[in-house]
Amino acid sequence: MNGLSPRSVHPAAQLLMLLGLAVAGLCLASLVAVVLATVVYGLSLEQFGRVAASPQSLPQGWSVLMLYQGLSLAGVGAGALLVPRLVGQSVASYFAPRRLGAGWWLGAAGLVILCSVPFLSALVSWNASAHFPGALHGFEQWARGKEDQAAELTKFLTNFNSPGRLLVGLVVIAVVPAVAEELVFRGGVQRCLVQWFGSRHVGVWLAAAIFSAIHIQFFGFVPRFVLGLVLGYLYEWSSNILVPMAAHFTQNASQLILLYLAQGKHLPSSFDPDATQPLPWATVLASAALTAGLLYWQHQRWDARRPAASALDPSASSARVLP
Repeated sequence: MNGLSPRSVHPAAQLLMLLGLAVAGLCLASLVAVVLATVVYGLSLEQFGRVAASPQSLPQGWSVLMLYQGLSLAGVGAGALLVPRLVGQSVASYFAPRRLGAGWWLGAAGLVILCSVPFLSALVSWNASAHFPGALHGFEQWARGKEDQAAELTKFLTNFNSPGRLLVGLVVIAVVPAVAEELVFRGGVQRCLVQWFGSRHVGVWLAAAIFSAIHIQFFGFVPRFVLGLVLGYLYEWSSNILVPMAAHFTQNASQLILLYLAQGKHLPSSFDPDATQPLPWATVLASAALTAGLLYWQHQRWDARRPAASALDPSASSARVLP
C-alpha cells in the first residue's frame, strides 16, 4: 500500500488535502484553458479576461466559456481523485467501497430526481421570493444583483441553437459537474464529515449545506440544500459514488433537454422552463410523497444489506454501523 496509513489520517486532515488539491486542480485547469483559448481561438489575455464578464461581446464567447467551465470543474474533480492515494487507498475503495449491485441502482437514483421536480419547483419559487430582515436590506440588494448576473450568464450558456451545442452543454453542464461535484462533496466532504462526527446524518446534512453554500446563490440555497440531502443519502445508503453521480446527471440533463425542446418550439408555448412559479399544490404534494416513497424503498433495499463495518470507511477496525 502506498501513501499514509488510512487510520493515521484524521478526517479533518483529509478535508484539508481535498481543499488543497481541488484548488490546485482548478488553478492548473484554468491555466490550460487560457493556453487553449489562445492557441485555438486566437484570443489575447485581455480578451480572455473579458469572456467571463461579457461573453456576448466576443464571437467565440460561448465556446471559450464552455471550455473554461468544463476544464476548471474537471480540474477540481481530478484533485479530489488524488486524495485516496495520499491516504493509502485505491480510488475505488475510497469513493465506492460497495460495488454497484445492479444497473437499476443508477436508474432508480435518476427516477427519484425526476419525481422530485414538482416538489423542488415549489421550493425554488418560495426561496426566490424570500426576503432578508430590514437590517440586511443592503445585502439582499447585492445578493439579488449577483443572482441576476448569474441568471444572465446561465441563459447565455444554455442558448442551444443547434444539436451540437446541446451535446456540448450536456457534457459541460451535466456530465462534468455530476462527476466532479460528487467526487468532491459526497465522496470527499461528506465521507470525511461522517467519519469525523461518527454520524451519518450529521455528515450528510453538513455536506449538503456546504454544497449549497459554495454555489453562492442565496435565493436558491434551500432547493439546492434539499437536492444535496437527496444526493447525500443516496450515497450513504448505496456506498457507491456512481449512484449520486447518476442522480446529479439526471437533474442537470433533464433541465437542459427541457430548455432545448422549449427553445426549438417542441413544447407548448405556455411552458416556460425559466419560470419560478410552482406547480399546483396537488402535484407538489404528490411529488413529495412519491419521492419520499422511492427514497424509503431504496433505503430498505440498500441499507438493509449494508456490511457490518462502516460503508464509507472500509479501513475501520470495529464492525459498527454509524447512527
